[in-house]
Amino acid sequence: MKKQVSALLATALGIAGLGGVPAAAADSGLPSAPTIVCGNASLLDGPAQAPQGAITVPAGDNSGFDFRQAGRTYWFATGRHTLGTDVFSQIKPSDNSTYVGAPGAVLDGQNVNRYAFVGEATGVTVKYLTITDFGGPESNRDEGVLNHDGASHWTVTNNTVQHSGGAGVFIGSDNLVRNNCLKENGQYGFSMYKATKGELHDITLDGNEIAGNNTDDWETKLQCGCTGGGKFWDAHTVRVTGNYVHDNKSVGLWADTNNYDFLFEGNWIEANDAQAIFYEISYNAVIRGNVIKGNLRKAGAERIKEQDNFPDAAIYISESGGDARVPSTMIGAPVLDISDNLIQDNYNGIALWENADRFCNSPANSSEGYCTLVNPQATLSTCVAGTINTAPYLDDCRWKTQNVRVHDNDLRTDPANILPGCFPDYCGHNAILSNWGTYPDWSPYMQDLVQQNITFNQNNVFTHNHYTGSWRFMARDTGLDLLTPAQWQAAPYHQDVDSTF
Repeated sequence: MKKQVSALLATALGIAGLGGVPAAAADSGLPSAPTIVCGNASLLDGPAQAPQGAITVPAGDNSGFDFRQAGRTYWFATGRHTLGTDVFSQIKPSDNSTYVGAPGAVLDGQNVNRYAFVGEATGVTVKYLTITDFGGPESNRDEGVLNHDGASHWTVTNNTVQHSGGAGVFIGSDNLVRNNCLKENGQYGFSMYKATKGELHDITLDGNEIAGNNTDDWETKLQCGCTGGGKFWDAHTVRVTGNYVHDNKSVGLWADTNNYDFLFEGNWIEANDAQAIFYEISYNAVIRGNVIKGNLRKAGAERIKEQDNFPDAAIYISESGGDARVPSTMIGAPVLDISDNLIQDNYNGIALWENADRFCNSPANSSEGYCTLVNPQATLSTCVAGTINTAPYLDDCRWKTQNVRVHDNDLRTDPANILPGCFPDYCGHNAILSNWGTYPDWSPYMQDLVQQNITFNQNNVFTHNHYTGSWRFMARDTGLDLLTPAQWQAAPYHQDVDSTF
């Protein structure tokens, strides 16, 4: 892919606006257009006749139906299916069962039933159903409608999951979620959680359309960091490929807290209210070959209104990076690699951030109860005053933005296509920076220690990128002057020295 995309970067580049990509993109390894799933009958319509041996589920009230025969296939006939009037009327599969919809088969929660599919059965398949109107804002927050318990070895394909509270789909280990329309759900299109730390693994999210989620606007209500197109939590060995993630009323794709061995590739991420990809207190990831356009319009407008120049960016790396002590088997190297992406007309481009006050056991760590993955000795009981300022805790109690490689990306910005009045003070920026350490009073990371390290000592490198338009750069601290490309390339920063502007 690198050679193909680099050929694109060498061509004469024109800005096509938010609706298109250059003609050369078809040969670049980048997606030439987003994959439309929502409303696409060729992907969403199931078999018009019951598969051989299947149990037919007639349209109407299915509250008394036996859905618990292991190893059987259930075919939902065309029409509206309901599950009764109890809030916990739901389908609880047995192992290796399959649920398939005919064209026009709708499973309707009536805004009464909270969940559609629940339980810990394994080997379950759900496909070709429209699953709609389950739960509500208060009842379903932080929960999922389809695979509510995040059971393992589920296959969820070719469904429409919409208009429900919480998350449309919860994802468990060894789950495949492919070719679904996950739209207009109250909190997320998809999410995940397991109480046992590190339990979620081997997940594929491929070819889905994830659109218009967070309709209940929880971010405004709670400032919770709990919304978006979808959120990964404490998961590893995850492939996020070929998805169309757009118009979500928050972040597009958000990986938060001790995720590792992640691949984001070939996605089209456009017009989300906040960041396109947010990778937070996590490790070892590859973000490559994605088209990322027109994101952060709402978040950017709020920054401008508040006269806050913090560089919220389309690809936002927060206390995350590469570390050889954490597995990287799938992606092949302990790095955080951002490469071969088209990043066009977003509020800002790429920001590498590390909060000086956030570390294991700090009150500033919003992921309460979690510590880093790099050293089993770095725990809530050792990352404390009197210990944390000594080796190995001084290093290993922190999540670090380190070993980040930003290369061979095509970054474009045109003031006419972004928020009015944002250039040059607020938008069109890339950044490597931190805050002045102040908190808590026993922190060993006070003053400019982290600012200096993230900028100069943690192997964070921008190289061989192609910039079109008016770009400026932030380093160390938002309080410093914006850097021109020449200043960014020169001492002491030495960034993008072989890039083109």
